[in-house]
Amino acid sequence: MNTQTEFCQDVEEPTTESTEDTAVSLQRRRARARRAAADQETDEALMTRVATGDSRALEKLFDRHAGVIKSVIFKIIHNEAEAEDVLMEVFFEAWNNATKYSEEKGKALGWLVTMARRRGIDRLRKRQSYSRATDRLQVEVEHDPEAWISGRDPDGDTERADVRAFIRARMQELPPFQREAIEYAFFKGMSQREIAAHTGIPLGTIKTRIELGLKKLSVSLEALAGEL
Repeated sequence: MNTQTEFCQDVEEPTTESTEDTAVSLQRRRARARRAAADQETDEALMTRVATGDSRALEKLFDRHAGVIKSVIFKIIHNEAEAEDVLMEVFFEAWNNATKYSEEKGKALGWLVTMARRRGIDRLRKRQSYSRATDRLQVEVEHDPEAWISGRDPDGDTERADVRAFIRARMQELPPFQREAIEYAFFKGMSQREIAAHTGIPLGTIKTRIELGLKKLSVSLEALAGEL
C-alpha cells in the first residue's frame, strides 16, 4: 500500500503550463508547414493569385525574383538608382496587367524579364533623348545668346528664329521657378553655383529645378530636332 502511494506521488499530473507549451509548439509547426507549402508554390500559381488581387502573392514573386530582374535592368541602363525605379515599375506593371499573363505563353519569370528589358530600354532612350535635347538647347543658345534675350534675328536666319520662338513658347509653359533657373543657366551662362549664390537658393534646389525643367522640355525639343 505504501509502495503504491509512493508511486502515485512520483507521477506528476500534466500542468496547465506544459499543455500551453505543447499548443504553442503545435501552432509553430503548423505555421512552418504553411510557409514551406507557400515556398513550393510555383511562380505561375502565384501569378494566378496576383490576377485575383492577392498582394501577398506579388510580394512573394518580388522576394523571389527582384534580384534577377534588377540585374537585367542594370545591364541595360548601368545606373543603380534608375534600376531601382524601373524595378518598381516592372512589378507595378505586373500587378496591373496580371490578368493578361497566360502560363501557356511561357514562364512567369520570363514574362517579368521581358517587361524589365522593355522598360529598361525605354528608360535608356528617354535618358538619351533628354541628353540630346539639353545639348540642342545649349547649341541654340550659344549661337547667339543676345537673340534669345532680345528676340531679334541679326543673321536673317528664319529657321533658327523659328527654333528660338518654339523653345521660348515651350519655356513659358514651365513653372516660373524652373524657367528662371534655366534662363540663368543657358541664357546668361551662369553655373549652378553662381545661380545659387545670386538667388540665395540652395544649390540642390537649383539643380533640381533645372533638371525638372529640362525633362519637361526634352520631349518638345526632341520632336523639333527630328523635324530639322
